[in-house]
Amino acid sequence: MSLFFSQLFNGLQTGSVYALVALGYSMVYGIILLLNFAHGDIIMVGAYTAFYAMTAFHLHPIFSVLLAIVASTVLGVLIEKVAYTPLRQAPRLSLLITAIGISFLLENGAQLLFGADTKSMDPMISGSITFAGGINISYAALMTIVVSIVVMLLLTILVQKTKLGKAMRAVSEDMGAAQLMGISLNKTISFTFAVGSALAGIGSILYLCAYPQASPTMGSMLGLKAFVAAVLGGIGSIPGAMIGGFAIGLLEALVSAVGLSVWKDGAVFAILILVLLVRPTGILGRKTMEKV
Repeated sequence: MSLFFSQLFNGLQTGSVYALVALGYSMVYGIILLLNFAHGDIIMVGAYTAFYAMTAFHLHPIFSVLLAIVASTVLGVLIEKVAYTPLRQAPRLSLLITAIGISFLLENGAQLLFGADTKSMDPMISGSITFAGGINISYAALMTIVVSIVVMLLLTILVQKTKLGKAMRAVSEDMGAAQLMGISLNKTISFTFAVGSALAGIGSILYLCAYPQASPTMGSMLGLKAFVAAVLGGIGSIPGAMIGGFAIGLLEALVSAVGLSVWKDGAVFAILILVLLVRPTGILGRKTMEKV
């Protein structure tokens, strides 16, 4: 029983990181129907920022965390302005190819600047708490789960209750009508990228809490799994992204618990295939009708 609960919390911890990244995917896709495959590499930049802030410049962990979130946010907005804005009227395939190109640019740029080796650091949060029955849960896992849930609630309030959130929903519903109603398209899209990239920055810190190391390619597989989580939950849905992230994390923990850890990546992408075959819109996704 103790092993079961330990694996459960490990899965929820990993799933929380996937969920935060999937939220960024869902927000951007919900606004401009773009699968931003560079999103995972923004996490890599955030992780390197926190790593060097704490190891090379010896900043306080709180300042390092804030610096990583700011760096991720600025990078996300810069990518949107430089790479995506000029192609806003282009076919979606052009945007998708550009996103993949930006991803490779960030990965190879990181290899050039930081080297191809993995940078390890001391754990950001150490220690654990033991419950009745010998259930041992790390503080890092508890903090990761709590932070992801709080962020989802704050993001829901932002989208549903604030003026910018209403503008985001209007642009997502009908971009042309939103412009006619006086909503600034550029401001709304840039704000969406900023929020999504800030979530990636938070995700990078939570990833370092679980795995205290950074590498140039760390965002590649993480981003792909978060994309699977977004599709599973229903891409464009905030609660769906959280559900999908937790589901993928628990699936990986289950596969590892039965001794098939080498197959956990394959199990994740097998889930993607099944979802696309059975329910392409995801768990909480809505069917869309297109007028012709």
